[in-house]
Amino acid sequence: MSDLLQQRAKAIRLLMLDVDGVLTDGKLYFGNNGEEMKTFCTLDGHGIKMLQKSGVRVGIITGRKSELVRRRASDLGITILLQGREDKWDALQELFADKTLFETPVAPENIAFMGDDWPDLTVMSRVGLALTVANAHHSVAERAHWQSHLRGGEGAVRDACDMIMKAQNTFERALSYYLPDSPGTE
Repeated sequence: MSDLLQQRAKAIRLLMLDVDGVLTDGKLYFGNNGEEMKTFCTLDGHGIKMLQKSGVRVGIITGRKSELVRRRASDLGITILLQGREDKWDALQELFADKTLFETPVAPENIAFMGDDWPDLTVMSRVGLALTVANAHHSVAERAHWQSHLRGGEGAVRDACDMIMKAQNTFERALSYYLPDSPGTE
């Protein structure tokens, strides 16, 4: 990790995520009766939980509306959720105006955003750490500070969470909980 990337990642207090193409593989599945289906990666989910335990908040801004996304966010303890928002920068600004979610504003340099396509650039180009997936559109990949070697919906979010935790020196402590010689795992 370069010194500049480590500085950027160390300053992160809030990770915002896109859904389709980041938390999912980007494919939209529809049944004959109009039901929508998405698949989520359990590695991403665990990475999000560990990042939150380390003190970094996690939120979602997505252009589509889906009960599945609300449920997944709830399962992961994510309370910052905006759906059906095409202009993600405006949506983020509205979030900061909500004093029930943010008692003190989070500066743009303390925000990371992970996206994969052009609508995500409205936020990615204004925050401290722009993240993307291996299969992002090339215009997004060129503008990101960091790109996972993993594809959306296949562990890319976990990869980003691990990178942030390593920069903030919280990764090893989180990992040690799961090792047999660690306190509390008897």
